[in-house]
Amino acid sequence: MVKVITYGTYDLLHYGHIRLLERAKALGDYLIVGVTADSFDLTRGKINVQQPLMERIEAVKATGLADEIIVEEYEGQKIDDIKRYGVDIFTVGSDWKGHFDYLSEYCKVVYLDRTQGVSSSEIRAEKRELRIGLVGESIVLNKFASECHYVNGVTVTGVCTHDDSDFSNELKGLPLVTDSIDNLFDVCDAVYIASHPARHYEEVKAALLAGKHVLCESPVAISVKSYQELKKISEERHLQLVDSLKTAYSTAYNRMMLLIKSGVIGDVKSVDSICTSLSDLERKEGKPTSHTWNSICAWGPTAMLPIFQLLGTNYVSKQITSHLIGEHFDTFTKVAFVYPHAVASLKVGKGVKSEGELIISGTKGYVYVPAPWWKTDYFEVRYENPVNNKRYFYQLDGEGIRYEIVTFLKAVEDSRTCNYIQPATTDTIIRLIEAFYTKEDFISI
Repeated sequence: MVKVITYGTYDLLHYGHIRLLERAKALGDYLIVGVTADSFDLTRGKINVQQPLMERIEAVKATGLADEIIVEEYEGQKIDDIKRYGVDIFTVGSDWKGHFDYLSEYCKVVYLDRTQGVSSSEIRAEKRELRIGLVGESIVLNKFASECHYVNGVTVTGVCTHDDSDFSNELKGLPLVTDSIDNLFDVCDAVYIASHPARHYEEVKAALLAGKHVLCESPVAISVKSYQELKKISEERHLQLVDSLKTAYSTAYNRMMLLIKSGVIGDVKSVDSICTSLSDLERKEGKPTSHTWNSICAWGPTAMLPIFQLLGTNYVSKQITSHLIGEHFDTFTKVAFVYPHAVASLKVGKGVKSEGELIISGTKGYVYVPAPWWKTDYFEVRYENPVNNKRYFYQLDGEGIRYEIVTFLKAVEDSRTCNYIQPATTDTIIRLIEAFYTKEDFISI
C-alpha cells in the first residue's frame, strides 16, 4: 500500500483545495491530510485564518478524500509524521516548490500545480476589503501601515496629519495626505487614530458621526464623560469603537492571562507593572512639543492593562505621584492601588528610565515577564521549588499590531464586540488618567 501525506490550513475550503486533494489521493492508496492548528499558524505569522480548527477539519472530512486526518501542531512535525505513519510520498502545492526538498531523505516529494484563479487569500480579501485612513503625527503610524501589508483585505488609503516629519516614504506617498480629517473620510471606511490624546475625543466623534469605524490608540479620551458619549454614539450607529492597546492582542500576553486565571499561581495578591522610554524626548532634545505624549497617556494604559484585567476595576483607593514639567507633562508617574484583597502598582516614565518588567504575585507562585514586558514573546511561572518552574515562548509578529488589525477587521465584518479589552477596562483606564489631569489623590514631587 502506498501512503501519501499532504498538509494545509484549508481555510474557507474551495475548489482549488479539493482539486489538490484529489490529485494527492491519486498518487497512492491511502491519503493522510494534516490540518494546521491555529496556534501553529500563529507561530508562522499566518493570522488571517477565518475558521477554527474543528470547522476546517470537518470541511476536509466532508470531501471524502482523506483516509485519515491529523493535526499539525509544531515545527518539524512533518518528519515525525512521515516516520510514524510509514509515508511513501509527501505532496504539496507547487507554490512551495523546493521548500520541502529536505524531506526527500525520508520519502518521495511531489509538488502539484495549483488550480489557477482561486485562493483562500483572495476569498478573504474579497469578503472583507476595508479601507483604513490614518490620523496623527506619531511614528507608530509607520508601523501600523507596514503591518497592514500582512493582513488580507486591508488598504491604507490616506493619512490626516499636521506634521509628517517622522513619516516613512510609504506614508508620504499615500494617495491622500491631508490636514483635514473630513477629506480623509471621503476615502476610507474606518480610521486608526494615533494623534495626541487631547485630540482623540473630537477626532473619534467626527469619525463616528461620519459613519466610520474607529480603532484608537489608548486612551480613547481623557475624560470618562467624553468616552461614555463616544461609546453611546458608536452603539447607536452600530459602529466599532476599539481601544488600540497592542499588548492586549499578542499571543504571549493572552496565554499568560489564561494561565493566571486558571489558578496556576493561586490567588493573585499583587501586580507590579513598569513601562518607561526615553527615545521620544531624546529626539526632541528633552523638550516636550505639542505632539509629545506625556507619560501617563503614553504608558499608563499599557501598565494598567494587566492590573485591571487580573484584579478588576473596583479598587478601594489609589495614590498618584508624579514629577511634572509644566501643568500636565509628567516625566515620571507612580500609581499605587489598594483592592479589598490585593495591591498593585505601576510606574511609567518618559523622562526616567527603569527596568520594564511585569511581576504578578500569587499564593502559590508568581509570573515574571522580563523587559520589555509589553511586547514579550516569553514569560516564566516561578515557584518556591525552582524544579517546578516553567518557561513559555510564543512568537510575536509586528509587536501585536498585526493581531489587533485582524481583530478589528473581524469585529467590523461580524458586527461583534471586541473582547480583548472590555469597555469597563477602557473606562477605568480613562478614569485614572482623568484623575491625573484633575489632580485627584495626587502628589507632585
